[in-house]
Amino acid sequence: MEAAVSGPVDRGPALCRTTRCSSASLGRPAPLRYRALPDRRGCPVARQNGGVSNYRDEGIVLRTHKLGEADRIITLLTRRNGRVRAVAKGVRRTTSRFGARLEPFTHVDMQIYGGRSLDVITQAETVRPYGEPFAADYPRYTAGTAMLETAERLTPVENEPALRQFLLLVGGLRTLGDVGHDPRLVLDAYLLRSLAVAGYAPSLEECARCGAQGDFASFAIAAGGTVCRSCRPPGTATPARQAVTLMTALLRGDWMYADASESRHRVECSGLVAAYLQWHLEHSIRSLRLVERA
Repeated sequence: MEAAVSGPVDRGPALCRTTRCSSASLGRPAPLRYRALPDRRGCPVARQNGGVSNYRDEGIVLRTHKLGEADRIITLLTRRNGRVRAVAKGVRRTTSRFGARLEPFTHVDMQIYGGRSLDVITQAETVRPYGEPFAADYPRYTAGTAMLETAERLTPVENEPALRQFLLLVGGLRTLGDVGHDPRLVLDAYLLRSLAVAGYAPSLEECARCGAQGDFASFAIAAGGTVCRSCRPPGTATPARQAVTLMTALLRGDWMYADASESRHRVECSGLVAAYLQWHLEHSIRSLRLVERA
C-alpha cells in the first residue's frame, strides 16, 4: 500500500482562463507584439513594446511638464510607436546626464523601459536640435510651437504608430529652420499636409459637396473646401482666388508659386487654414494665437 501524503499535492502549473496566460503557463512564448507581466494575482498581463521590457525608438519632443521634485513627463512623437508619454527621472537636477536633450523641438534617439502606467526614459542621445535656430527668431519659434501642438492633436491615441505624421513633422521642422521660406508659409504647408495625412484634406479643385470640377471662389469650412454656387451654404467665405490657389500650391509643395505670392493673400490663406484645422480637430490650437500673420 502506498504511503499517504500529508501535505498538498503538486499538480503542476495552474492554467489561467485567458489564452495568453494559459500559453505562458505551458511554456509557450507570448505573441511577439506583447510581453507577459504578472499582475497582483500572479497572472501575466499582455503589454505592447515588442515582447521585451526595454525598447529603442527615436522621436521629436512635443512638450514637457513637471513631475514631483526632479522629474518630468516627456511627450514625444516617435517613429515606431506613435505618440508616447514617458518619465525622465532626475532631469530637472543640474547633475542630470540628458536633461537638456529632452526639450521641445529636439530629435532624440532613446532607450525606454516599459513601465506599467508610464514608460521610463533610461537613455537619450540628440539626433538634431531643431530648436536652436528658433531661439532668436520669434516668428519661427511660434510657428514651430504650433506645429508641435498640431502633431499632438492629430495623434490622439497613445502608442499607435503614426510614421507619416512623424516624417512630416521632421521635414516641417527642418524646413522651418533652414530660413529659406516665410515661416507662415511653412506652417500652413505643414498644417495642410498633416490634415491630408489624417484624412481631412480640403477640396480645392472641385466642389466639396457635389464633386463638380471647377475653380470655385467660395470656401465652406464645414463642407470641407470649395463649393459651387448651387451648393454654397449660408455663411460661406469668399476669399480671393489667389488665396485658394496658394493653398493648393502649399499642399502640393509648389514653393516657387508660394514664395512669389503677395502678403495679403498669405494672410487670407493662413486664416482659412487655421479655421479649417480647428474646425475638423474640434479643438482650438492655442499656439496659433501667437503666430505673427501681419
